Amino acid sequence: MIFFHLFFLFLNNIQKPQVPFHTEDRWIMDSENKRFKLAGVNWYGFEELDYVPAGLEIAHVDKISEKVSLFGFNSVRLPFSIEMILEENAVSDDVVAANPEMKGLRPIEVMDIVIKSLWNQGLVVILDNHSSEAVWYSLENGFWYTDEYPEKAWIEAWEIIAERYKDYPAVVGFDLRNELRNGATWGGSKETDWRGAAIRAGEAILKIDPSKLIIVEGINYASDLRGVFDQPIVYSVPNRIVYSIHDYSWFHPDFQSYQEMKKGFDYLWGFVLNEGQSWTAPVWIGEFGTCSNDPNCVKESSVSGSWFLNFTRYLSEKDIDWAYWPLNGTMANGETRTYGALDWYGILDQSWNKPSLPALLERLQEIQ
Repeated sequence: MIFFHLFFLFLNNIQKPQVPFHTEDRWIMDSENKRFKLAGVNWYGFEELDYVPAGLEIAHVDKISEKVSLFGFNSVRLPFSIEMILEENAVSDDVVAANPEMKGLRPIEVMDIVIKSLWNQGLVVILDNHSSEAVWYSLENGFWYTDEYPEKAWIEAWEIIAERYKDYPAVVGFDLRNELRNGATWGGSKETDWRGAAIRAGEAILKIDPSKLIIVEGINYASDLRGVFDQPIVYSVPNRIVYSIHDYSWFHPDFQSYQEMKKGFDYLWGFVLNEGQSWTAPVWIGEFGTCSNDPNCVKESSVSGSWFLNFTRYLSEKDIDWAYWPLNGTMANGETRTYGALDWYGILDQSWNKPSLPALLERLQEIQ
């Protein structure tokens, strides 16, 4: 398999990325002003009921981090909830059974360990506010605030995170909120204006730590950046803004061919990558994924497989940064999830030790 060609790189000391990062036109750059292409995975669970990433009851965090790096990925998106950040009680022993050093710790202290473990393998981290409460994100209202966690609480949570991780080299960026929808707008009234909220939160973060990338997702489930054409985000600290898009096979069923997909994406968000424009900035695909429980999941013979091959072709041709959803071999404990069950989109299998579908991993390695 392709991933074994990387094995000998891990026999010696792992080279760490040159951080912090910044942006230059449409590119993410390291501290030596060299392009750093984010090619990563999502590892979910901090945002769910147990406040920890799935898999820690099965495998040690260092083994999971090592696997991510061995597979050739260089970054991890960690979703979290505001509730998790503020939780003062210790996590349950059973959900960190393979990590005894995590027993008795608060969720955010577990996050510290996870981030350090990933960094020890040369991986950088993007923290993603997936939800306010510890629920599957789609059960909330689709905005950056809720009745229990108004905008003030959302920004205060980000300030806590910015202060805590300002000296962590692994943490290179903050994804302000997952998949704005249900009436969120780019501009307009304050109650719906996601752009305005992202500016307020980003400025609060940059006041504490001006070195982080601020990642702002598009509206309509992070599928639409058309508002950037007329109203790009500009922060007081330059070279910080990265926009983010999500896509899955069911997002655009009208895209029946690669040419239709390319035309549609160029219109919805691909134009942001056109160099030298007033709106130009990096676009990071924060989520995309296909099923991994059947070989047809990555073949043209299935709807999901055809979409996946076309989408990864677009990423490759445009040289776009990305993070696959998800790494998880098993599900976290959540209202729409079955704890410990196979995650049928996951890169890892239920053992958290090997790929669920080698052909899926190989395709991702081709575009790293």
